[in-house]
Amino acid sequence: MLEMKVPSPGESITEVEIARWLVKTGDYVTKDQAVAEVDSDKATLELPAEASGIITLQAEEGEAVKVGQVVCLIDTTAVPTAPTVPTAPTVPTAPTVPTAPTAPTAPTAPTVPTAPTPSVDRVPSPAARKILAEREIPASTVVGTGKGGRITKDDALKASKPSMGTPTGGVRRETRAKMSMLRRKVAERLVSAKNETAMLTTFNEVDMTAIYQLRAEYKDAFKERHNVGLGFMSFFTLAVVRALKLFPDVNSMIDGQDKVTYDFCDISIAVSGPKGLMVPVIRNAENLSFRGVEAEVKRLATRARDGQITVDEMTGGTFTITNGGVFGSMLSTPIINPPQSGILGMHNIVDRPIVRNGQIVIAPVMYVALSYDHRIIDGRESVGFLVAVKEALENPVEILMNGNPKQALEL
Repeated sequence: MLEMKVPSPGESITEVEIARWLVKTGDYVTKDQAVAEVDSDKATLELPAEASGIITLQAEEGEAVKVGQVVCLIDTTAVPTAPTVPTAPTVPTAPTVPTAPTAPTAPTAPTVPTAPTPSVDRVPSPAARKILAEREIPASTVVGTGKGGRITKDDALKASKPSMGTPTGGVRRETRAKMSMLRRKVAERLVSAKNETAMLTTFNEVDMTAIYQLRAEYKDAFKERHNVGLGFMSFFTLAVVRALKLFPDVNSMIDGQDKVTYDFCDISIAVSGPKGLMVPVIRNAENLSFRGVEAEVKRLATRARDGQITVDEMTGGTFTITNGGVFGSMLSTPIINPPQSGILGMHNIVDRPIVRNGQIVIAPVMYVALSYDHRIIDGRESVGFLVAVKEALENPVEILMNGNPKQALEL
């Protein structure tokens, strides 16, 4: 009998939660077959069978188990049961001879409905009278269920029209479900970020006209050449990389009494997954081209949404970008992803009037927000960082493409 224990999903993780069993006790499983999904505080992972055999579950769904704890047993001496041989079809029986139809019976006279028996006494009780008067409901329209047909308080409430703040007897259900370990950890981190950092947010707006024009001109050729779309994320990622190099304090973290500044840019990309918020990391984004960023964003987003993302792929970012615009958000104050010191919030793009060359024109505009930890980032750095992002996005050909879009897009 093989004892399957919870493997360590990553450094510093000591406990996981059985999110869902994919098999049941008595099933025959094959080696490397996924038998369960387990939640850690960073990701959802699949638990593969270590051998073939009959499985016996030793933990319940939703149960927290320690790393190294036995969660199931596998009888490796068992063999798979042979498939059931289909039985031979039965010989059809001779058709039943229909019997002669019976003579129709004479129609019965229709039943005359009896008039409802009037209440013996429709006098409402004092409480019912007050309710009916307040709701302007005639007592003659209410059927009393009290003694002798007397209208009770409950009769009056049931007959009342709904009013604000008054339960109406309709369905009032509630459901309760335990949050996953990942969701609980996200909640703890968000509260921690609010309580333990001096978080401020600065805002700006970006005229997206230049990026719109570039995408309209090159997106088809880019997709055909690289088999990936030319989205907004590559522009924002490369603009952030440039701004981080100009303002390295934003690419720093606090470790005890030390300030740690990085000379590389590991950009975390917030993605909404089936188990909640996932934040996979684009490693060394400073070395990537437009094609490289788009390919990596697509790969990580797909893995996150399919529940295949690993702990290592979500660990160690130095700065985060989150895009609430895909859900229609116009403006928000994103919460820092600790231990990072900054996060950039993207929002939806809306045609708005702006002033360009002294003229009021309509342009696609996005509001952007930078939340930052004021303990380590001063106002000059935070505002300068966001202005640098804005400059790069509004003039991408000169700042992000060195004046040569085709070369930058590898076309």
